[in-house]
Amino acid sequence: METRSDSSTPNPDYDLSRPLNLDGSGLRQKLASYGDPHFSLFMRKLFIKALGYSEDALSRPIVGIVNTYSSFNPCHANIPQLMDAVKRGVQLSGGLAIDFPTISLHESFASPTSMYLRNLMSMDTEEMIQAQPVDSVVLIGGCDKTTPAQLMGAISANKPIIHLVTGPMMPGSFQGTRIGACTDCRNNWAKFRAGTLDIEDISALNEELAPTGGTCGVMGTASTMSCILLALGLMPLSLPSATAPAVSSSRLRIAEATGTHAVALARSQLRPQALLTRESFLNAITVLQAIGGSTNAIVHLMAIVNRHPQLAGSIKLQTIHDIGLKTPLLVDLKPSGDNYMSDFHNAGGMLALLHELKPLLHLDAMTITGRTLGEELASIPFRPLPLDSPLSSIIHPFNKPLYPSSSLVILSKGNLASAGGAVIKASASKDRSLLSHTGPAVVFSGPQDLAERIDSPSLSVSPSSVLILQNIGPVGNPGMPEAGLIPIPRKLAAKGVSDMLRISDGRMSGTAGGTIILHVSPESADPESVLGIVQDGDVITFDAERRYLHVEIDEDEVRDRIAQRKKMMANEGSGSAWVARERERGYRGLYKREVNQAEQGADFGFLTAAGPS
Repeated sequence: METRSDSSTPNPDYDLSRPLNLDGSGLRQKLASYGDPHFSLFMRKLFIKALGYSEDALSRPIVGIVNTYSSFNPCHANIPQLMDAVKRGVQLSGGLAIDFPTISLHESFASPTSMYLRNLMSMDTEEMIQAQPVDSVVLIGGCDKTTPAQLMGAISANKPIIHLVTGPMMPGSFQGTRIGACTDCRNNWAKFRAGTLDIEDISALNEELAPTGGTCGVMGTASTMSCILLALGLMPLSLPSATAPAVSSSRLRIAEATGTHAVALARSQLRPQALLTRESFLNAITVLQAIGGSTNAIVHLMAIVNRHPQLAGSIKLQTIHDIGLKTPLLVDLKPSGDNYMSDFHNAGGMLALLHELKPLLHLDAMTITGRTLGEELASIPFRPLPLDSPLSSIIHPFNKPLYPSSSLVILSKGNLASAGGAVIKASASKDRSLLSHTGPAVVFSGPQDLAERIDSPSLSVSPSSVLILQNIGPVGNPGMPEAGLIPIPRKLAAKGVSDMLRISDGRMSGTAGGTIILHVSPESADPESVLGIVQDGDVITFDAERRYLHVEIDEDEVRDRIAQRKKMMANEGSGSAWVARERERGYRGLYKREVNQAEQGADFGFLTAAGPS
């Protein structure tokens, strides 16, 4: 039997005498092109009604929910529950929630590295937001490259958005000691390599380091980006949006509230290009320094700000340095400290931290609520922890910091850093004497060379050596893999050496620690790169306080080595990634031809606000 609508009023969507408002809201926006807008809307509605929607439902503001669930992504294990809670919040507020999938990235399940796919995910996110009839969008993500990819795409699409992160996992336990992914993964693996843990121990640890779903439970890249998103004003401060554990009921209540906010955004049409100002990013960088956040966040922030038409180029590495000089490290979490995200959450989380940082913050920066950061801080009830609380040491007072300033140091002087810069998380150094160090270089030409020789008994290396890994930059090893944490040679680790000065053009996990210089630019694959011509035995001088990184060879020798290398690279059989990329097909070829350098965000030039050069 035919079923008709219970309304006797003719549907204005099919009135051919009335032109459709194609710039409107809901289903009437972003119509598929059939050459007849009324027919396009007719087709859209008949297909969506196959899912059982009524005309009443389809008349509501549409909130898109980006679904990044994947069975390959344990960081996103709770997304089905989060989507249910978001939908509840949307529908309680009079909206219609519709989820749609995009790429899902997990660090350990993306070869060669998830960073290689970040820009692709940003394109997916941008185009799906642009193509579909959504009035606002909830971006659900968590694992390291997911949230920056989503924000990059969302700024470019410029529809109202709000972030919802999956939240950190809980810590586990091994032999009575708390452990958690993934600082303790790396520390215990180093002990295993040194012979102080046996194979039974490392196998048992493997069962406990990630005991629940969620992102890494330390101040790694995922947790860093969660804190940054809140500091940017893209998650509500009234709930513990950045820190609530993935497996907590609080995380579900945050999801419901996010749905409510998303409906408000659908009505207010507050878009990211209007919400985000330079002051928003200055606040985010202040938080980055105060939490001892991941060095990866620097690359992501550069990519994010350079998607913004009004702000591109206004934030540089020098900006991060300038803010670092006046910002103390206040949060005692691994890898710079000793604790876990669950401790930060229980100590008051981002609300408590922002109150400590108020003298440094731009309180007039806008948030997704439509109120300023200062108004939010003034209106949300807050009571500091008692001084005798066991958690009172997690967030240090402003005048009693864990580290005085510049937990992340930008290097800009010396022939290895003056062209494009380099980065080190000084607060995560395990041997602070190495923050001013001179030693001979031990050079590895790439990951394969490193794997073949690092543990060789014949490797000529001492604790004072400087380990250098070339060709893991954006082009040399697409995606800048997290291989910058060069392992300590086993023959030194067995003698108790736990840290050495290490330098590369790649990245390291935000959960890692050590005296490790990263993101050297221009990368060694570039024919003009000084890093690319460093040889075994060259003397390297590093001074974090002076922001200085230098190979002690004169300018004439540098020029001669570069000229000789260019001749070698001009030979088509040289195997140079810089040369070979011109002939590579597919996404890999696109990536290597279009990616810019770390200090610009390792984004594709044609995706930036400036567009292709």
